[in-house]
Amino acid sequence: MSNLNIQITLSENKKDKVPADQLVFGTTFTDHMFVADYIEGTGWHNHRVVPYAPITLDPSATIFHYGQTIFEGMKAYLSEDGVVRLFRPDQNMKRMNHSADRLSMPQIDENHAIEALVELIKVDKEWIPKDPGTSLYIRPFMIATEPHLGVSASKSYTYMIIMSPVGSYYQEGIHPVKILVESEYVRAVAGGTGNAKTAGNYASSLKAQEVADREGYSQVLWLDGIERKYIEEVGSMNVFFKIAGEVVTPALNGSILDGITRKSIIDLLKHWGVPVVERRVSIDEIREAHRTGKLDEAFGTGTAAVISPIGEFRYQGELFYVNNGETGELSAKLYDALTGIQKGTQEDPFGWVVELNKK
Repeated sequence: MSNLNIQITLSENKKDKVPADQLVFGTTFTDHMFVADYIEGTGWHNHRVVPYAPITLDPSATIFHYGQTIFEGMKAYLSEDGVVRLFRPDQNMKRMNHSADRLSMPQIDENHAIEALVELIKVDKEWIPKDPGTSLYIRPFMIATEPHLGVSASKSYTYMIIMSPVGSYYQEGIHPVKILVESEYVRAVAGGTGNAKTAGNYASSLKAQEVADREGYSQVLWLDGIERKYIEEVGSMNVFFKIAGEVVTPALNGSILDGITRKSIIDLLKHWGVPVVERRVSIDEIREAHRTGKLDEAFGTGTAAVISPIGEFRYQGELFYVNNGETGELSAKLYDALTGIQKGTQEDPFGWVVELNKK
Protein backbone atom coordinates (compact mmCIF):
# COMPACT_ATOMS: atom_id res chain seq x y z
CA MET A 1 0.00 0.00 0.00
CA SER A 2 1.50 3.32 -1.03
CA ASN A 3 0.81 7.03 -0.43
CA LEU A 4 -0.93 6.19 2.83
CA ASN A 5 -3.57 8.72 3.80
CA ILE A 6 -6.11 7.20 6.15
CA GLN A 7 -9.58 8.72 6.26
CA ILE A 8 -11.36 8.09 9.56
CA THR A 9 -15.15 7.91 9.91
CA LEU A 10 -16.28 7.29 13.46
CA SER A 11 -19.30 5.17 14.32
CA GLU A 12 -22.36 6.97 15.68
CA ASN A 13 -23.72 3.76 17.20
CA LYS A 14 -21.24 2.30 19.65
CA LYS A 15 -21.83 -1.30 20.67
CA ASP A 16 -22.06 -2.49 24.27
CA LYS A 17 -18.91 -4.12 25.61
CA VAL A 18 -19.05 -7.77 26.63
CA PRO A 19 -17.76 -8.47 30.17
CA ALA A 20 -14.34 -10.12 30.10
CA ASP A 21 -15.58 -13.30 31.75
CA GLN A 22 -18.21 -13.72 29.00
CA LEU A 23 -15.92 -13.33 25.99
CA VAL A 24 -16.12 -16.19 23.51
CA PHE A 25 -13.29 -16.31 20.99
CA GLY A 26 -14.09 -14.63 17.69
CA THR A 27 -17.74 -13.69 18.30
CA THR A 28 -17.56 -10.05 19.46
CA PHE A 29 -16.13 -7.31 17.21
CA THR A 30 -15.08 -3.74 17.79
CA ASP A 31 -16.85 -0.64 16.45
CA HIS A 32 -14.54 -0.01 13.50
CA MET A 33 -12.54 -1.72 10.76
CA PHE A 34 -9.78 -0.73 8.34
CA VAL A 35 -10.35 -1.05 4.59
CA ALA A 36 -8.16 -0.44 1.52
CA ASP A 37 -8.80 -1.23 -2.14
CA TYR A 38 -6.53 -2.45 -4.92
CA ILE A 39 -6.97 -2.19 -8.68
CA GLU A 40 -4.38 -3.50 -11.12
CA GLY A 41 -2.57 -0.55 -12.61
CA THR A 42 -3.58 1.78 -9.78
CA GLY A 43 -2.35 -0.08 -6.73
CA TRP A 44 -3.60 0.29 -3.17
CA HIS A 45 -5.82 3.30 -2.52
CA ASN A 46 -8.79 4.60 -0.52
CA HIS A 47 -7.35 3.72 2.89
CA ARG A 48 -9.99 4.21 5.54
CA VAL A 49 -11.16 3.43 9.06
CA VAL A 50 -14.93 3.07 9.00
CA PRO A 51 -17.70 1.70 11.24
CA TYR A 52 -17.76 -2.11 11.39
CA ALA A 53 -20.43 -3.24 8.93
CA PRO A 54 -21.28 -5.90 6.35
CA ILE A 55 -19.53 -5.67 2.99
CA THR A 56 -21.17 -5.89 -0.43
CA LEU A 57 -19.65 -7.91 -3.27
CA ASP A 58 -20.77 -8.90 -6.74
CA PRO A 59 -22.03 -12.51 -6.81
CA SER A 60 -19.37 -13.27 -9.43
CA ALA A 61 -16.52 -11.92 -7.27
CA THR A 62 -13.44 -14.10 -7.62
CA ILE A 63 -13.27 -14.87 -3.89
CA PHE A 64 -16.54 -16.83 -4.05
CA HIS A 65 -15.54 -19.05 -6.95
CA TYR A 66 -11.76 -19.46 -6.93
CA GLY A 67 -10.84 -18.91 -3.29
CA GLN A 68 -8.29 -16.11 -3.52
CA THR A 69 -8.11 -15.06 0.11
CA ILE A 70 -5.41 -14.83 2.76
CA PHE A 71 -5.36 -13.72 6.38
CA GLU A 72 -3.29 -13.26 9.50
CA GLY A 73 -3.90 -13.56 13.23
CA MET A 74 -2.25 -11.31 15.80
CA LYS A 75 -3.02 -9.65 19.13
CA ALA A 76 -2.84 -6.35 21.00
CA TYR A 77 -2.38 -6.35 24.77
CA LEU A 78 -3.28 -3.68 27.31
CA SER A 79 -1.17 -3.76 30.46
CA GLU A 80 -1.86 -2.28 33.87
CA ASP A 81 0.31 0.74 33.02
CA GLY A 82 -2.06 1.59 30.16
CA VAL A 83 0.47 0.77 27.41
CA VAL A 84 -0.84 -1.07 24.34
CA ARG A 85 1.58 -3.66 22.99
CA LEU A 86 1.80 -5.57 19.70
CA PHE A 87 3.80 -8.78 19.45
CA ARG A 88 6.07 -9.04 16.39
CA PRO A 89 3.63 -7.39 13.93
CA ASP A 90 6.39 -7.16 11.32
CA GLN A 91 6.47 -10.97 11.17
CA ASN A 92 2.73 -11.16 10.54
CA MET A 93 2.91 -8.70 7.66
CA LYS A 94 5.94 -10.47 6.22
CA ARG A 95 4.06 -13.78 6.33
CA MET A 96 1.01 -12.15 4.76
CA ASN A 97 3.11 -11.16 1.77
CA HIS A 98 4.41 -14.72 1.54
CA SER A 99 0.81 -15.95 1.43
CA ALA A 100 -0.10 -13.28 -1.12
CA ASP A 101 2.68 -14.42 -3.40
CA ARG A 102 1.53 -18.05 -3.21
CA LEU A 103 -2.08 -17.07 -4.05
CA SER A 104 -1.08 -14.64 -6.86
CA MET A 105 -2.33 -11.67 -4.89
CA PRO A 106 -0.74 -8.20 -4.63
CA GLN A 107 1.89 -7.40 -2.02
CA ILE A 108 1.16 -4.95 0.78
CA ASP A 109 3.60 -2.37 2.09
CA GLU A 110 4.42 -4.01 5.43
CA ASN A 111 5.24 -0.76 7.25
CA HIS A 112 2.09 0.94 5.99
CA ALA A 113 0.03 -2.08 7.00
CA ILE A 114 1.33 -1.76 10.57
CA GLU A 115 0.65 2.00 10.47
CA ALA A 116 -2.95 1.29 9.42
CA LEU A 117 -3.31 -1.23 12.23
CA VAL A 118 -2.02 1.26 14.79
CA GLU A 119 -4.56 3.86 13.63
CA LEU A 120 -7.38 1.33 13.96
CA ILE A 121 -6.24 0.34 17.44
CA LYS A 122 -6.14 4.00 18.49
CA VAL A 123 -9.76 4.41 17.40
CA ASP A 124 -10.93 1.25 19.22
CA LYS A 125 -8.49 1.20 22.14
CA GLU A 126 -11.36 1.07 24.64
CA TRP A 127 -12.16 -2.42 23.35
CA ILE A 128 -8.88 -3.95 24.54
CA PRO A 129 -9.59 -5.99 27.69
CA LYS A 130 -6.99 -6.01 30.43
CA ASP A 131 -8.11 -8.98 32.55
CA PRO A 132 -5.61 -11.87 32.87
CA GLY A 133 -5.69 -14.12 29.80
CA THR A 134 -7.52 -11.56 27.64
CA SER A 135 -6.37 -9.57 24.61
CA LEU A 136 -7.59 -7.93 21.41
CA TYR A 137 -7.43 -10.43 18.56
CA ILE A 138 -6.61 -8.82 15.21
CA ARG A 139 -7.54 -10.30 11.85
CA PRO A 140 -6.00 -8.67 8.74
CA PHE A 141 -7.24 -10.31 5.54
CA MET A 142 -7.37 -9.83 1.78
CA ILE A 143 -10.02 -11.00 -0.67
CA ALA A 144 -10.28 -11.00 -4.46
CA THR A 145 -13.16 -8.80 -5.62
CA GLU A 146 -13.11 -8.72 -9.43
CA PRO A 147 -16.55 -9.69 -10.84
CA HIS A 148 -15.36 -12.34 -13.27
CA LEU A 149 -15.91 -16.06 -13.79
CA GLY A 150 -12.63 -17.39 -15.09
CA VAL A 151 -9.74 -19.29 -13.57
CA SER A 152 -7.24 -16.45 -13.35
CA ALA A 153 -5.97 -14.07 -10.71
CA SER A 154 -8.31 -11.21 -9.87
CA LYS A 155 -7.48 -7.69 -10.97
CA SER A 156 -9.01 -6.10 -7.88
CA TYR A 157 -8.76 -6.80 -4.14
CA THR A 158 -9.86 -5.49 -0.76
CA TYR A 159 -7.62 -5.54 2.31
CA MET A 160 -9.31 -5.28 5.68
CA ILE A 161 -8.55 -5.45 9.38
CA ILE A 162 -11.18 -6.41 11.94
CA MET A 163 -10.63 -6.84 15.70
CA SER A 164 -12.23 -8.87 18.45
CA PRO A 165 -11.76 -8.80 22.25
CA VAL A 166 -11.05 -12.36 23.36
CA GLY A 167 -10.43 -14.57 26.34
CA SER A 168 -8.89 -18.03 26.16
CA TYR A 169 -9.05 -19.80 22.77
CA TYR A 170 -9.77 -23.15 24.38
CA GLN A 171 -12.32 -23.63 27.13
CA GLU A 172 -9.59 -25.59 28.89
CA GLY A 173 -7.39 -22.46 28.99
CA ILE A 174 -3.80 -23.34 29.96
CA HIS A 175 -5.00 -26.77 31.10
CA PRO A 176 -4.05 -29.71 28.84
CA VAL A 177 -6.15 -30.42 25.75
CA LYS A 178 -7.01 -33.73 24.09
CA ILE A 179 -5.79 -34.26 20.53
CA LEU A 180 -7.04 -36.73 17.92
CA VAL A 181 -4.37 -37.86 15.45
CA GLU A 182 -5.89 -37.87 11.95
CA SER A 183 -5.16 -40.93 9.81
CA GLU A 184 -7.81 -40.70 7.08
CA TYR A 185 -7.86 -37.14 5.73
CA VAL A 186 -4.95 -35.04 4.43
CA ARG A 187 -4.49 -31.33 5.13
CA ALA A 188 -1.62 -30.32 2.82
CA VAL A 189 1.45 -31.45 0.90
CA ALA A 190 4.71 -29.71 0.02
CA GLY A 191 4.20 -27.56 -3.05
CA GLY A 192 0.59 -26.89 -2.11
CA THR A 193 -0.72 -24.07 0.06
CA GLY A 194 -0.01 -25.58 3.47
CA ASN A 195 2.59 -22.94 4.33
CA ALA A 196 0.31 -20.07 3.28
CA LYS A 197 -2.39 -18.74 5.56
CA THR A 198 -5.36 -19.15 3.25
CA ALA A 199 -8.95 -20.14 3.90
CA GLY A 200 -8.88 -23.34 1.84
CA ASN A 201 -6.41 -24.95 4.24
CA TYR A 202 -8.90 -24.52 7.05
CA ALA A 203 -11.95 -25.53 5.03
CA SER A 204 -10.26 -28.85 4.20
CA SER A 205 -9.69 -29.47 7.91
CA LEU A 206 -13.31 -29.10 9.00
CA LYS A 207 -14.44 -32.66 8.29
CA ALA A 208 -11.77 -34.15 10.54
CA GLN A 209 -12.46 -31.51 13.18
CA GLU A 210 -16.14 -32.48 13.23
CA VAL A 211 -15.11 -36.04 14.07
CA ALA A 212 -12.77 -34.79 16.79
CA ASP A 213 -15.51 -32.62 18.29
CA ARG A 214 -17.97 -35.50 18.40
CA GLU A 215 -15.46 -37.67 20.20
CA GLY A 216 -14.48 -35.06 22.77
CA TYR A 217 -11.18 -33.87 21.32
CA SER A 218 -10.14 -30.22 21.07
CA GLN A 219 -8.11 -30.42 17.87
CA VAL A 220 -6.80 -32.67 15.13
CA LEU A 221 -3.10 -33.51 14.74
CA TRP A 222 -2.27 -33.82 11.05
CA LEU A 223 0.20 -36.28 9.56
CA ASP A 224 2.02 -35.74 6.27
CA GLY A 225 0.03 -36.24 3.10
CA ILE A 226 2.45 -38.66 1.40
CA GLU A 227 3.56 -41.33 3.86
CA ARG A 228 0.89 -40.59 6.49
CA LYS A 229 3.40 -41.05 9.29
CA TYR A 230 5.24 -37.77 9.93
CA ILE A 231 3.69 -35.19 12.23
CA GLU A 232 2.97 -31.78 10.72
CA GLU A 233 0.81 -29.53 12.89
CA VAL A 234 -2.39 -29.27 14.90
CA GLY A 235 -5.34 -27.53 13.25
CA SER A 236 -4.66 -24.13 14.81
CA MET A 237 -1.17 -24.65 16.22
CA ASN A 238 2.35 -25.82 15.57
CA VAL A 239 3.35 -28.67 17.85
CA PHE A 240 6.33 -29.45 20.12
CA PHE A 241 7.43 -32.54 22.04
CA LYS A 242 9.86 -32.81 24.94
CA ILE A 243 11.53 -36.21 24.59
CA ALA A 244 14.16 -37.28 27.11
CA GLY A 245 14.92 -33.66 27.95
CA GLU A 246 15.21 -32.45 24.34
CA VAL A 247 12.49 -30.34 22.69
CA VAL A 248 11.61 -31.47 19.16
CA THR A 249 9.31 -29.80 16.63
CA PRO A 250 8.55 -30.77 13.02
CA ALA A 251 10.84 -28.96 10.58
CA LEU A 252 9.25 -26.57 8.10
CA ASN A 253 8.85 -28.63 4.96
CA GLY A 254 6.68 -26.56 2.63
CA SER A 255 3.37 -27.80 4.01
CA ILE A 256 3.68 -26.54 7.61
CA LEU A 257 2.80 -22.97 8.55
CA ASP A 258 5.78 -20.91 9.71
CA GLY A 259 4.19 -19.92 13.01
CA ILE A 260 5.30 -16.70 14.67
CA THR A 261 4.68 -18.13 18.13
CA ARG A 262 6.58 -21.24 16.99
CA LYS A 263 9.71 -19.31 16.06
CA SER A 264 9.43 -17.26 19.26
CA ILE A 265 9.29 -20.42 21.38
CA ILE A 266 12.36 -21.80 19.60
CA ASP A 267 14.23 -18.55 20.31
CA LEU A 268 13.14 -18.60 23.96
CA LEU A 269 14.31 -22.19 24.43
CA LYS A 270 17.68 -21.42 22.86
CA HIS A 271 17.96 -18.32 25.06
CA TRP A 272 17.42 -20.51 28.11
CA GLY A 273 19.90 -23.14 26.93
CA VAL A 274 17.20 -25.80 26.47
CA PRO A 275 18.09 -28.25 23.66
CA VAL A 276 15.64 -27.74 20.77
CA VAL A 277 15.71 -29.41 17.36
CA GLU A 278 13.69 -28.94 14.17
CA ARG A 279 13.43 -32.24 12.27
CA ARG A 280 11.03 -34.85 10.96
CA VAL A 281 9.04 -36.47 13.75
CA SER A 282 6.98 -39.59 13.14
CA ILE A 283 3.90 -40.56 15.11
CA ASP A 284 5.60 -43.92 15.74
CA GLU A 285 8.49 -42.11 17.42
CA ILE A 286 6.07 -40.31 19.73
CA ARG A 287 4.24 -43.53 20.49
CA GLU A 288 7.55 -45.27 21.30
CA ALA A 289 8.71 -42.35 23.45
CA HIS A 290 5.47 -42.64 25.40
CA ARG A 291 5.84 -46.41 25.75
CA THR A 292 9.38 -46.07 27.13
CA GLY A 293 8.56 -43.19 29.45
CA LYS A 294 10.66 -40.65 27.51
CA LEU A 295 7.78 -38.42 26.36
CA ASP A 296 8.00 -35.71 29.02
CA GLU A 297 5.67 -33.08 27.56
CA ALA A 298 3.79 -32.04 24.43
CA PHE A 299 2.31 -28.65 23.62
CA GLY A 300 0.93 -26.58 20.78
CA THR A 301 1.82 -22.98 19.95
CA GLY A 302 -0.12 -20.30 18.13
CA THR A 303 -1.31 -16.72 18.33
CA ALA A 304 -4.79 -17.67 19.50
CA ALA A 305 -3.88 -20.21 22.19
CA VAL A 306 -0.27 -19.00 22.85
CA ILE A 307 0.81 -22.25 24.57
CA SER A 308 -1.59 -25.14 24.84
CA PRO A 309 -0.33 -28.19 26.77
CA ILE A 310 -1.40 -31.53 25.33
CA GLY A 311 -2.48 -34.11 27.88
CA GLU A 312 -3.78 -36.90 25.66
CA PHE A 313 -3.38 -38.26 22.13
CA ARG A 314 -5.53 -40.82 20.39
CA TYR A 315 -4.13 -42.55 17.34
CA GLN A 316 -5.90 -45.40 15.55
CA GLY A 317 -7.86 -46.20 18.67
CA GLU A 318 -4.83 -46.16 20.98
CA LEU A 319 -4.75 -43.66 23.84
CA PHE A 320 -1.58 -42.31 25.34
CA TYR A 321 -1.36 -39.70 28.04
CA VAL A 322 1.37 -37.09 28.41
CA ASN A 323 2.68 -36.11 31.84
CA ASN A 324 -0.28 -37.85 33.46
CA GLY A 325 -2.60 -35.46 31.64
CA GLU A 326 -1.20 -32.49 33.52
CA THR A 327 0.47 -29.25 32.39
CA GLY A 328 4.21 -29.76 32.19
CA GLU A 329 6.78 -27.56 33.88
CA LEU A 330 8.31 -26.36 30.61
CA SER A 331 4.92 -25.65 29.02
CA ALA A 332 3.91 -23.52 31.99
CA LYS A 333 7.26 -21.69 32.01
CA LEU A 334 7.00 -20.91 28.30
CA TYR A 335 3.42 -19.68 28.67
CA ASP A 336 4.33 -17.40 31.56
CA ALA A 337 7.40 -16.05 29.78
CA LEU A 338 5.73 -15.38 26.44
CA THR A 339 2.55 -13.84 27.87
CA GLY A 340 4.72 -11.82 30.27
CA ILE A 341 6.69 -10.38 27.35
CA GLN A 342 3.49 -9.71 25.45
CA LYS A 343 1.85 -7.93 28.39
CA GLY A 344 5.01 -6.07 29.42
CA THR A 345 5.38 -7.74 32.83
CA GLN A 346 8.59 -9.55 31.85
CA GLU A 347 11.72 -8.32 30.14
CA ASP A 348 11.76 -8.54 26.34
CA PRO A 349 15.38 -9.43 25.50
CA PHE A 350 14.56 -9.90 21.81
CA GLY A 351 12.90 -6.57 20.98
CA TRP A 352 9.73 -8.37 19.89
CA VAL A 353 7.19 -6.00 21.41
CA VAL A 354 6.02 -2.75 19.80
CA GLU A 355 4.66 -0.28 22.37
CA LEU A 356 2.09 2.02 20.82
CA ASN A 357 1.51 4.72 23.41
CA LYS A 358 4.30 4.61 25.94
CA LYS A 359 5.09 8.07 27.32
